[in-house]
Order: sequence, then structure tokens, then C-alpha cells
Amino acid sequence: MHMREETEAELPVLLIYGIDPLWTPSERAEVDRESRRLGFAMRRQGHSVSLLPVMDEDLRGVLSPYKPRDVLVFNCCEGLPGINRSDALVAETLEELDFTYTGASAETLQLSYDKPRVKEILQSHGVPTPRWSLHKSANVRGWDLFPAIVKPAWEHCSVGVDAGAVVSDLGELKQRVAYVVDTFEQPALVEDFIDGPEFHVPIWGNQDVEVLPVVERDFTALDDMHERLCSYDAKFVPESEAYQKIRTWVPARLSEEEGQRLQTAAKGAYEALGCRDYGRIDIRLRDGIFYVIDVNPNADISADASLALAAGKAGYCYGAMGSRVVKLASERHPQNLAPHQ
Repeated sequence: MHMREETEAELPVLLIYGIDPLWTPSERAEVDRESRRLGFAMRRQGHSVSLLPVMDEDLRGVLSPYKPRDVLVFNCCEGLPGINRSDALVAETLEELDFTYTGASAETLQLSYDKPRVKEILQSHGVPTPRWSLHKSANVRGWDLFPAIVKPAWEHCSVGVDAGAVVSDLGELKQRVAYVVDTFEQPALVEDFIDGPEFHVPIWGNQDVEVLPVVERDFTALDDMHERLCSYDAKFVPESEAYQKIRTWVPARLSEEEGQRLQTAAKGAYEALGCRDYGRIDIRLRDGIFYVIDVNPNADISADASLALAAGKAGYCYGAMGSRVVKLASERHPQNLAPHQ
């Protein structure tokens, strides 16, 4: 079991996390509980951790008692309450205030929401990704590859991805594109649907990037092609068929040679998008090719998510996982960058 890694300079940790007053009491309690779980686990590793819930847009106010040179921020804040898609704004605010913080930069977080731009970057770096096109209306032309999957172009966390997202012909494609454009008020991204196993590849590191044990999602118990995806239900609705029938294998069932090719694709995506400290790359396998389907900087770091699961398999308890992320971020802290006397 990995013990806590010593940092060059011991820095108190401010663990920030968002609590939206509009959430239900149970939602607020769950986020509070998960954040405390990480904070307490890191305290058991010897860190000084202050838990700072962010209850409104005033992140500056929450941080005002602290000096950037004296602390390190563990950024678990997925957004500012009341502002959609604001995780990049959190990082931007931290940068403006000169705080050193864990995870991806504001630029990378902003980029991760722009799926078409992500696809272009992956392609330019030679990272395999499914064939795709972008459509602003149901007047779809030039697409002849089925089955296909239709997603909102600027969303995260499987928003807009359900059984209806997988289409089998041009008629279904046009209908789904119209639905995405109307419902989400953004273009629709159409992709070749890779109907094979999915691999969630947790990665951490900066100069030296390490792939943790890979998590495989096995869809073979699902007869209906439309259900063979990590939809919102499959992730978050325990009573759904997908949630119950998708099997998880850690580590993934891959040969050594397959594992190497998977790692090459995952590391290529992580570095191409400028991920930092940790992240998760989602990949699907078909006909021997590992296709990157999503890049997740600041991937879910809760105790039951892929990153913690994989870190556990690699010998890191939950607190040691958090400590490792702190160590990576602390290398950017002015206290550690300053010339030693």
C-alpha cells in the first residue's frame, strides 16, 4: 500500500467544492459527504485540510482569508452555483487570484466542453477517434455510416446521451439531430457508433504520465445495441437495466499488446488536450482499433468512481490518492519553484 508522498514544502490544503442551494437536501448532503470523505482521508495521511463549500458565485469571498503563497487549493468545485458549465470559471478565478490548484487549467476545462474542437485536436495528433460531422439543423447531408450516435456538441457527463442517441438510418438520424438542436440549443455531433467494449482509462502525472489499472465496461449482457453505452441512466440510475447489466472489470481484460496500444491512445489524448495532474480518457475497441470517444480533465474523484477504483488497484488508499494529486500540483507552487537558499 502506498503511503503518503512527501512534498518539498508542506502546504495546508484548501478543499473547495460547490453546494448549490437549489439542489435537494439529499443532493447537498451527498456532495458534502463525498467532499468530507476525501478531506478526512487526506488528513489521515497527515495533510492539513480545510473544507470550503462554495455556496454562491462569490468564490473570491470564500478564499479571501487565505494567501496564495501559504496554501494549495484542491479543486473539487465542478462549477459555481447558479452558473451552468462554470468549472472553467472556477479555475480562471483561481488563476486570477494566483492560487496554485489541483487539476486542469481553465483553458483545458473550457476546451473539454467543445467536442468538435477536441476531435480536431485528437486527429491532428494522430489519436484514433470515431469519424464525425457537425450539424446545426436536421438537414443532414453526406453521412452514410450506420449505426451512428448523436450527441450535443458542447456538453459533458453523458448529457443528451440515452438509448435514442444511437440511430440506424438517415430518417432516425435527422430526427435525433433535430431533437438535440431544439432541446439543447446547440449543434449536434454525429459520430460513427463504436459498438464494442468501453474502457475508462484513469491517468495521472505531468512530465511522467502514468496509466492506472484500466476499468472495462462490458455490455455483452445487453441485447439491444441502443442500450450498449454509458448513458446517464447507466451511470446514475440504479434501477435502470443498463446500470444493472453493464459489468465492470478492473483491470480490463486485455492482452499485453492490446494494453500497450490502449495506453498509447490514452496518453496521446491526455497530452494533446493539456490535461494536468489527473484525468480519465474514455475509449472503445472495434476491429483492433482503440478509439478515443471522450477526454475528461478533472475526472470524478469520488471514492466509488473510476480514478479511485483504479488507484486502489494500484495500491493507493483513498487518502494516498488525494495526496498524490496534491504532490503533483504542489510542484507548481511558488514555494517549491523558488530558488533554494
